[in-house]
Amino acid sequence: MRVEVLRAIDGLDLPEEYRAFLRPGETETDSSGNVHRLPRFFYEVRSWQEAQELRLAPHFTLAELMLVDCREARLLLSQFPHYVPCAIVILARLLEDFRHEVGAPVFIAANGGYRSPAHQIGGAKSIHAWGTAANVYRIGDTFLTEARSIEKYRAIAALLSPAVCVRPFGSEAGETNDHLHVDLGFVTVTPRECSEAL
Repeated sequence: MRVEVLRAIDGLDLPEEYRAFLRPGETETDSSGNVHRLPRFFYEVRSWQEAQELRLAPHFTLAELMLVDCREARLLLSQFPHYVPCAIVILARLLEDFRHEVGAPVFIAANGGYRSPAHQIGGAKSIHAWGTAANVYRIGDTFLTEARSIEKYRAIAALLSPAVCVRPFGSEAGETNDHLHVDLGFVTVTPRECSEAL
């Protein structure tokens, strides 16, 4: 694992075009009316090759947790550097613990890890904008597309920590029927080398 190659960036120091999409430190109201502050500090990812080679945990690369499609803002999708919230390393650790508990590889869906506040799926109201949520579509050979498999793995993930939220099976708001949604809430991380002073 080579996390030390990641360079922490204060999002407030990014060029305006990036700040407009990432909205570092701005507030956002979730679907329940609670106000949360979006991540301010990011790791700079200089290339897709770097993201693919960099292991945040023994079985998870950075690339797996930041793979998005054309619904991401063009600037954040098509050119490097990319920026991911520093809390993504905590998500990777949780997923590693989960993988250990289930005893099988864990596969994250495209758009199932970090998505910027500008992403067309959920935008800034989505917990994915904090880099603390993952949508798992497969565990080992099991595709998570029905109640039995989702609820089985939901129970295992929920035991990892009281901070873990795992959505139940269903088709209503706050439920899922084609993946396992696991998140750690609205966590933000300030790296040691960064200051929160404005």
